Amino acid sequence: MIITSATNDKIKDIKKLIKSASYRREKGLYVVEGIRMFREIPPEDIAAVYVSEGAYDKLKGELSLLVKEEDITFVADHVFSSMSDTNTPQGVMGLVRMRKIDFKDLISGQSDFLLIAERLQDPGNLGTIIRTAEGAGATGIILSIDSVDMYNPKVIRSTMGSVFRVPIYVSEDLAYDIDRLKEHGVCIYGAHLEGKEFYDEDFKGSCGFLIGNEGNGLSEAISSKADKLIRIPMCGKLESLNAATSVAVISYEVLRQRRKK
Repeated sequence: MIITSATNDKIKDIKKLIKSASYRREKGLYVVEGIRMFREIPPEDIAAVYVSEGAYDKLKGELSLLVKEEDITFVADHVFSSMSDTNTPQGVMGLVRMRKIDFKDLISGQSDFLLIAERLQDPGNLGTIIRTAEGAGATGIILSIDSVDMYNPKVIRSTMGSVFRVPIYVSEDLAYDIDRLKEHGVCIYGAHLEGKEFYDEDFKGSCGFLIGNEGNGLSEAISSKADKLIRIPMCGKLESLNAATSVAVISYEVLRQRRKK
């Protein structure tokens, strides 16, 4: 059976999942597009698979290694284009179950390395931060509830698959959770113009790094929770870097320090 109408209930449901964060939370599902990202989805997390007629002949060999044909819902090419969130649809889409990450899942007591984001709003920034977290060996991310939805399709694409592997906890009370981290021996660093140059710090122990909003940085309430304020040294007339770039610079210094010689 092939879905040939864009008004089909399943198609309308997918469009709503793409557009609405609240609907994604209600259903516990999010959308992943493209064969490259589809390869990365843990098989147990796949709830449904949609493939366009035109893409199937080209991809059926690879898809057969990932899912059973009877689990695929086929969609007419024009219908797939109408429900896709990309300019050049690749013809493969998965509905993925959200994983439940609790605060306790982030604490191992063995040199934890956490990124703690407050009010991030740009999907590309968050996606890049998640990707950087995996690359630099961060053990998890804490995201304030008023940040951009981590399951936004643009965030998912920007992670290049890291979203499936990096534990991400959404905090309803960031200040409270920072206090809990401290109770577990995590040293909290806040990026701040008045901070100490971060290359002078020792990041080999358990540490967490506060990441502020793209336009306004950290709020005073959250920056006051930092054990230490740090800054990235700047040449020229710059005061700061973009949030994702700052995270990359700091994260790879942590990785450099922790590498075994």
